[in-house]
Amino acid sequence: MNSLTSRSTITWLLLTSDIFGLLVCVNLAFLVGLEQSLDWILPLFFTLWAVRQHLLRRIAWRLVTEKWVNTKKEQCCFLVLGTGEKAINFGREYQIICPKSEFVFLAANQTQVKSPVEENKYFLVDKLENFAQWSQQSWSGVLIDDTVEQLSDELVRELMKMRLRGVYIYNWAEFYEKFGQKIPPVCIKDDWFVFTSGFSLLHNRINTKLKQLIDLVGAGFLLIVTLPIALLTAIAIKLDSGGPIFYSQIRTGLNGKKFRVYKFRSMHQNAEQNGIQWTKEKDPRITRVGRLLRLTRIDELPQLWNVLKGEMSLVGPRPERPEFDVLLRQEIPYYDVRYLIKPGITGWAQVSYPYGASVEDAHQKLAYDLYYLKNYSLLLDAAIALKTMRVMLLGKGR
Repeated sequence: MNSLTSRSTITWLLLTSDIFGLLVCVNLAFLVGLEQSLDWILPLFFTLWAVRQHLLRRIAWRLVTEKWVNTKKEQCCFLVLGTGEKAINFGREYQIICPKSEFVFLAANQTQVKSPVEENKYFLVDKLENFAQWSQQSWSGVLIDDTVEQLSDELVRELMKMRLRGVYIYNWAEFYEKFGQKIPPVCIKDDWFVFTSGFSLLHNRINTKLKQLIDLVGAGFLLIVTLPIALLTAIAIKLDSGGPIFYSQIRTGLNGKKFRVYKFRSMHQNAEQNGIQWTKEKDPRITRVGRLLRLTRIDELPQLWNVLKGEMSLVGPRPERPEFDVLLRQEIPYYDVRYLIKPGITGWAQVSYPYGASVEDAHQKLAYDLYYLKNYSLLLDAAIALKTMRVMLLGKGR
């Protein structure tokens, strides 16, 4: 959970939201003329003020829930059936968030009861045959690892008793989806796609058409509103480094179809003279103006044209370069699932995971993309839009 408990952060967030709302009103008044806009500027102002109040209530609720979660962190106790690599890594990963959380791993056979987890004082390893004794205790949840190939009838009955007592039983995909808002591809198998719920965007025509309509209206509106910003950006690029204002690349889109994506140029003209490479932190190829454009995501504004052309969506998985797709497809299972919908200017992965450029980062981003595909809704798109606005206003781009 991202921390919003800092007073300075809250103050800055509210201040920047006010400034953003004022800029929207001023830009619209500038474009259509002040006299003609008086009839709707005032309602728009009150709408933005209502959004601000909603944001304030969300922050207050976030503070309350964070305080409650922090009081519960040290009380987390998980019973894990299995001692596979995913189980051990999960325990270590979870302890980064909750350092004193406790885990009991039940090994399926005697040879597995020799695990490096014994070095951790909050980890305990026992035999799966002793499950009945452990099941009587109080647990935050029970997780079933893939190394437990088949559950006996007796074990299933014990799990059912725990479920009826209110103890949650999870597999890895379910747990990460509920608590991490992501679905790591290593946690799923082919049958998961067959039997799991969700993925309404793939088979619900109403959702698909509605999303397309929102994309067209939203992209057209944003192109008009951000026109003054685009003009200032073009001038800044010319003054800073000369050369072309726009930069284009071939990216992979819906169903693997290639298309050309447009951006404001943020790198020097000869940035890829040594070949294609991922962008690095503090990349020397980025210009001075380009660094600001990336921090505020302004460099992505020309992709609104891609949205109007029907090649992209406002929200969706970010499109990758075909050259990187070849590598990532070999390294990451179910990688091509992200291309079952249109790529987006922003997405759940972009607002949930810090910027990175490696195969491991691509693993993490796909986990968030899978969550988005499975749990798509207009409310989720709205939440992503608000988070993107926060990234832009606070300058937390890459």
